[in-house]
Amino acid sequence: MPSTAQAQLQRRRKQSSARRDDDAPLIPILARKVREVEAKAQRGKLGPTNRVKFQVIAFLVREERARVKADTSLSDAVRGELLKRLDGVATILAKTAARDTSLIQLLEVDQATSPVARRMRRDWLLESGAELAADELIITDVAPVAQPVVPTALAERQVTPPAIESRQMANPFLAPDLSRPIRRENPRRRLDGWELMGPLYKAFETGAGGGAASMDLPPVPEFDRLSPRGREVMAHQSRFLEAVREGHRTFLLADEPGLGKTAQSLLAASVADAYPLLAVVPNVVKMNWAREVERWTPHRRATVIQGDGADIDAFADVFIVNYEILDRHLSWLSSIGLKGMVVDEAHFIKNLSSQRSQNVLALAGRIREATPGGHPLLLALTGTPLINDVEDFDAIWRFLGWTNGEKPGPELMEKLDATGLTPADKAFYPAARDAVISMGIVRRKKKDVAADLPDKLIADLPVELDDEYGRSIRQAERELGERLAARYRRIVEARGASGRGASVGGEIDEDIVRLVAQNELDESKAAGSGSENVFTMVRRIGQAKAQLAADYAVQLQRSVGKVVFFAKHIDVMDAAEAHFAASGLRTVSIRGDQSTPVRQQAIDDFNTDEGVGIAVCSLTAAGVGLNLQAASNVVLAELSWTAAEQTQAIDRVHRIGQDEPVTAWRIIAAHTIDTKIAELIDSKQGLALRALDGVAVEPGSSESVQLSALMHLTRRSLGGE
Repeated sequence: MPSTAQAQLQRRRKQSSARRDDDAPLIPILARKVREVEAKAQRGKLGPTNRVKFQVIAFLVREERARVKADTSLSDAVRGELLKRLDGVATILAKTAARDTSLIQLLEVDQATSPVARRMRRDWLLESGAELAADELIITDVAPVAQPVVPTALAERQVTPPAIESRQMANPFLAPDLSRPIRRENPRRRLDGWELMGPLYKAFETGAGGGAASMDLPPVPEFDRLSPRGREVMAHQSRFLEAVREGHRTFLLADEPGLGKTAQSLLAASVADAYPLLAVVPNVVKMNWAREVERWTPHRRATVIQGDGADIDAFADVFIVNYEILDRHLSWLSSIGLKGMVVDEAHFIKNLSSQRSQNVLALAGRIREATPGGHPLLLALTGTPLINDVEDFDAIWRFLGWTNGEKPGPELMEKLDATGLTPADKAFYPAARDAVISMGIVRRKKKDVAADLPDKLIADLPVELDDEYGRSIRQAERELGERLAARYRRIVEARGASGRGASVGGEIDEDIVRLVAQNELDESKAAGSGSENVFTMVRRIGQAKAQLAADYAVQLQRSVGKVVFFAKHIDVMDAAEAHFAASGLRTVSIRGDQSTPVRQQAIDDFNTDEGVGIAVCSLTAAGVGLNLQAASNVVLAELSWTAAEQTQAIDRVHRIGQDEPVTAWRIIAAHTIDTKIAELIDSKQGLALRALDGVAVEPGSSESVQLSALMHLTRRSLGGE
C-alpha cells in the first residue's frame, strides 16, 4: 500500500495533469494514439489504418502547436509545458518514421487530406470537446479514379499466347452486357461520416465470445446433384454449394486445411456457371488444381499456364496460373471475359505494397466491372487468413469487393447501417463482426464437420545437444543474451538510472527490452548469415538436430509406416536424406527448386508406392496445398517462425481421406532458444482462435516470434526469467 505522502503526491500529479489537459484536451488523445502506432510499428505491422493514423497525428501536432503558441490566455509556464508534451509526441513520430522510412513522406504538410484522414481528424477533435464548423463536420468522398489492370511498369512484360489470339479472332466481341444495372449515386447513409475500417478490424480483434466466424449456410440438400461418378460431396461442402446456388457470389473460404476447399471452389464455379474461371495458386499446387478440375468437374477443361503460355488451351474453361508469372498475363486475362476468380492460399496477397497483391486486386476489379450483372464468383481460399495481425484481412476484403481499403463497399455499408449503431456504441463491434461474416466468411473446423476425421496431436520431443557443436550453440546463445543485456544497461545508464539492469523498483523496463530486441532484430536481418545472430543461431540448432531428428524418423517409419519429414533449410534436408539412404530407406524429396511434374511425381510415389517410406519436405515449399495423407506421422525437424506455417505443414497429412489419428513430432533442442520458440509458436494460435473461431482465450503477445524470442533472451540475461 502506498504511504499517505505517496498518495498525496500521486493525487497532486493527477490534478496537475488534469489542469494541463483542460488547457489542451487534444494532447492526451494524440499521446494515446501515437503510442498505438508506435507499438504496431515496433512489431512490423503498420497497416493502412495505422498509416492514416500516423498522418493525422502529425497533422494535428502541427495544428495544436500553432494554437498553443498563439493562445495569449496561457501563461509562459503552461505554454512551455504543453509544447514540451507536443514535442514528445513528435519525437515518437520521428522514431517510428526512422524505423519504417516509408512513413517519412507522410510527415509532409499536405498529407492527411483524404476523406478517411479528415474523418479521423474530425472524430478526435470532437472527442477532445472542440467545436467544429459545419464544413468540417460533413466530409464527402472523392470519386475513385479507375486504375488500369496493367500498370505502366509491367506493360513491356505482357505476352499474348498465340492460342489466345486464335480465341479472340474466333470470338472478337464479348456478348453485350444487358443485365448490368445502371450505376446510380449511392444514397447517403447514417454512417457515411464515420471512419469505419479501424472499428471493423477491432471487431475481429476482440472477437472472443462472438462465435465462429462463419456465415449462416443453407441445410444439406435432400439430393446430391453435384457429385461426379465415383465421388461424394461431404455435408459441409454441400451446404457451402447451396449458398452459391441461392445466389451468394463472394466468399472468404477459411475452412481449416484439409477440408476440401479446392473441390468446393470448382463445384461452386459449376453451380454459378462462372466460366471462364481463373485460379491464381502457388506454383507447387498448379498440377494438383488441374487434376482436381478433372476429378470434380470432368465436363470442364483446365489449362495450366506455364512461362509465357505457349502451350495453353485457349478455349479451356479453367485457367490456372501461379502468382509469380501472373504479371505477364494480366492484359489478355483481363480481356477474355472471365466470370470468376479463385485466389488459393489468399494470405499470399496480404502485403498490399507487393506487385503480387496489386496484380490480383487489379484483375479482380476488372472482372467485377466486366461480368454481366456485376456479380462474378470471387473466392479467397486460405485456412490461415491471419498470420500476425487482424489487418491481414485488408487485401482479402478488397479482393472480394467488401471494402476498398478506406471504407466499406456499398453492400457492407448497408449492413452496418442497418445495425442502427455507431462505433461510439459498444454493441457496434459484435454487430459489425456479424455483418462482415454475413458477406461470405465461411470457417469450419475439422472437429465440427468431419466426424470421421481422426484427431491431431502435437507431441514435443526434447533432445540434448551434448556434443561439442551443441555446447558451442549454447555458448553463442549466452553471448547473444549478454550482448543484449549490455545494450539494455547502457540505455538505462544514459537515462540516469542505476545501470544495474533495472528501472524503478528493480523491475525490468519492458519498453527498453523491446527497443533492444527490435534493434538486434533489424541488425540481424540486415547482416544475413555473415554474423552470429538469432537467425544463424536457429539455423545452427537445426543443423545440430538434423541427425537426431532423422534417426527418430527412421525408428518411427519402421514401427508405424510412412512418415513425412519437414525441415526449413536445405542442408538439414540433405543431412536427413543421407541418413535415410544409409539406413536403407527409400525416400522422395519435395523442394522449392523442383519443376511441377517432378514434384507431383514425388507426391504420387509417396502416396501410392509402398516401397517409399519417407517424404523429405521443405517447410516453406511443401507446406501448402499438398496431399500426403498416406502417412499419419509428421516429424518437424526444425521449427517455423509462424504458427500458421507449422499448422499448414501438419495439415498436409491431417486431411479428408486420412483414416488414422495424426501425430506431429516436434524435435526441440532442450536448454536452448528452441524451447522458447516452440512456446511462442503455440501462443500465436490465440489470434485465429479469437478472431475466427470466437474462442475466449487469453490474448498473447502480438510481437513476432523473432522479436519475442530476443526479448526473452534479454530478460533472461538480466535475471528476469
